[in-house]
Amino acid sequence: MFDRTFGASTRARRLMLDATLVLAIYGALVGVAAAKPLSMRGALVRALASDFGASATIARIQGAEAGIRQAGRGPNPTVGADIENFAGTGTYRGMRAPQTTLYVQQPIEWGGKREARTAVAQSELEGTRMRGTLRTLDLFREVEVAWIDVVSATAQIKVAEDRLAIARQLQVEIARRAESGRDPTYLQSRAEAQVALEQIAVDQGKAAARIARANLAGYWKGGANFEADNVAFESVAPPAEGKAIFNVDTAVLETERELAAARVTLERARGIPDPAIRIGVRHIGDTRDTALVAGISIPLPLFDNNQGNIDRAMANQRAADFDIAASKVVLRRELTRLQARMVANATEARRINAEVVPAAERAVRLIRDGMERGGFSYVEFSDAQRTLSDARLRRIEAIKAYHLDMAALNRLTGRHMNLLSRVGSR
Repeated sequence: MFDRTFGASTRARRLMLDATLVLAIYGALVGVAAAKPLSMRGALVRALASDFGASATIARIQGAEAGIRQAGRGPNPTVGADIENFAGTGTYRGMRAPQTTLYVQQPIEWGGKREARTAVAQSELEGTRMRGTLRTLDLFREVEVAWIDVVSATAQIKVAEDRLAIARQLQVEIARRAESGRDPTYLQSRAEAQVALEQIAVDQGKAAARIARANLAGYWKGGANFEADNVAFESVAPPAEGKAIFNVDTAVLETERELAAARVTLERARGIPDPAIRIGVRHIGDTRDTALVAGISIPLPLFDNNQGNIDRAMANQRAADFDIAASKVVLRRELTRLQARMVANATEARRINAEVVPAAERAVRLIRDGMERGGFSYVEFSDAQRTLSDARLRRIEAIKAYHLDMAALNRLTGRHMNLLSRVGSR
């Protein structure tokens, strides 16, 4: 189902490096737009522009590219000297007739060793790029969760402030009724206590929102003096069924499989003996003549043909294949689970807004009108108001759960890879 979705990995592997080339420009654009409500996408852009981890990824990529250059180097030649026929007996006593040979020996790589080393280094480079992209997508998810915390805390403040406003109005009304003898005085004390509780709830909500904003602002250089886009938070459209655009976890495993396959080729090439060619000049001491000498040597693979390393590389390649298959199964299962939860949370939020909140608001209005006529008590009004507030808070929690699952889904499907693409194209 998702097999063809990973074919885009070659393009995606380079988006990380391309994006970092223009992060400074994007940082300036973010400063211009600071006065606007901060959308989730805007938070991602700010975090990406201030991500020091991108520099580490670039350094690792540069190191991998250096590894490719090194892999293309051939073996160095050897320079040597031999002295023969000296310190013997008779004619060869002392240094009467030594033979001196100066030579150069050059190993010759057979079996495509250089090409195999280069292929391994190139696979390591692709793996480095993909792991950098993986780290960036993990950063995106962290920023999404932090942004969701901000907007949900802001929404909860609104509910707490509404409760506080109603509690204050009710306190004034109960005080008036108590002074006229229509209500007992203890209700006035209870109303004052309720106002204090609601004020504490508002203060705690604002503190939680400040903490959430500071946490989100910690992903970029700047203060927490921004307002989040609450309109986007209210959007809870059910997720569209479809295929994953790009799953970076599986793409990383694919690069590991490519690396394992390249290492199999390299180990097989290493099992082929490399000959060494020697050429030199010999000086014959007793005749004072010189002559060229040449030779060749080839190792005999009698005891070590590198089979153990070949078997290990092949086993790692099979393991990589199994890891990819398992990753795709996990991906399908997780996508199905997240999509089902998002549908459930979106449905709950819509039903609370359409069925529960209007009925609870109507009950609050009716009970409050009845209180003025003496038909209902303060306790009944407080219960009705609590039901309305609980419904609103539960709706906010359902919306928050929806967006948290959406953040996880975005991480799995690589939804924000297009953000890297657009940044890289500017």
